[in-house]
Amino acid sequence: MDIFDKIAKHMGPLGQHQKWSHGYFSFPKLEGEIAPHMQFRGKEHLVWSLNNYLGLANHPEVRKADEEAAAQFGMAYPMGARMMSGNSKYHEQLEQELAAFVGKPDAFLLNYGYQGMVSIIDTLVDRNDVIVYDAESHACIIDGLRLHMGKRFVYKHNDIESARKQLERATKLTQESGGGILLITEGVFGMSGAQGKLKEIVDLKKDFEFRILVDDAHGFGTMGETGAGTHEAQDCIDGIDVYFGTFAKSMAGIGAFVASTEEITNFLRYNMRSQTFAKALPMPMVIGLLKRLELLKTKPELKEKLWQIATTLQKGLRERGFDLGVTDSVVTPVFLKGELSDATAITFDLRENYSIFCSIVVYPVIPKGMIELRLIPTAVHTLEDVQRTLDAFSEVAEKLENGYYKENQFATA
Repeated sequence: MDIFDKIAKHMGPLGQHQKWSHGYFSFPKLEGEIAPHMQFRGKEHLVWSLNNYLGLANHPEVRKADEEAAAQFGMAYPMGARMMSGNSKYHEQLEQELAAFVGKPDAFLLNYGYQGMVSIIDTLVDRNDVIVYDAESHACIIDGLRLHMGKRFVYKHNDIESARKQLERATKLTQESGGGILLITEGVFGMSGAQGKLKEIVDLKKDFEFRILVDDAHGFGTMGETGAGTHEAQDCIDGIDVYFGTFAKSMAGIGAFVASTEEITNFLRYNMRSQTFAKALPMPMVIGLLKRLELLKTKPELKEKLWQIATTLQKGLRERGFDLGVTDSVVTPVFLKGELSDATAITFDLRENYSIFCSIVVYPVIPKGMIELRLIPTAVHTLEDVQRTLDAFSEVAEKLENGYYKENQFATA
């Protein structure tokens, strides 16, 4: 069969819906300044879909730093990969400051978060090593696992006894192969908002020999007393061997970093092919990230405001009977029972009649028969935004229960 013919017949679990969903439910265009209120199809909406946790995207000091760096260096500088010709004192300064902030000896900048995690996994392990990982790991972790030539064992989500059993299996294999064990989990799981059980996983080192890699994309900047991450929040900084954070969320930028011992960080620095053969992060972004990190460290009121909004929103939703699952972070999932048609109708109703824009999550990301409306609070939302959302969600839930969405067809044309 011709490859293109095969693709045309099987567009994928999400791609099969692209003809009617594109531009509205998928690949929508939000316009205007990055803020809680933006334009969608020419109408102002209250937006809960931006990972701008600390509100730094349009912070005046950040905008000034970005602007001045772009004026001084342009977007091309530095030209080349870091190893060859693309290094600078600013790249190294950012690495040093990030390492110190998250409690590790050294850090290495990565061009992209998703690609970074894939490459970290590919670089750290060989065919003799065994990976043990959480069942609800992010897609970037799963894609990294697919590159692994050795064995991998999955444990039930946040289930320590299940993790113990898989570590036992992995230990037996590595005793024969001479390899090691890498356990991978997340600091905060982005869909459910649940924290990974980092401290309990670290405690398993008393019984097993393994290393821990944590993807803390949603925890960096939001969790812990200083915002250093979920490992700080759970008081197990030293127990996490390799720490990964992104700039696309709390730092309102692009790129990522990995932090560990000097030896391991240097190993990654010299062996991650995706970085060795890729152009360095542009100077305006690096200098802008230095300003973002400075604000993260010196303005704790940003994280405090974020948590005020998140706590008020979650408390209000729970009081109104909504199922938020097991979230214990600022990520706020709202789970409803319904089919894809209900999900699209609810989303359309929220956008067209309540001017509220939030992300919709359906199968295959979550189980069939469930709908998730995913809310991302930020430090620049207001309590008025929260109240407006609570009132709208209460009305939507009543409509869903009364069969309103099955009786009324919604179109996006």
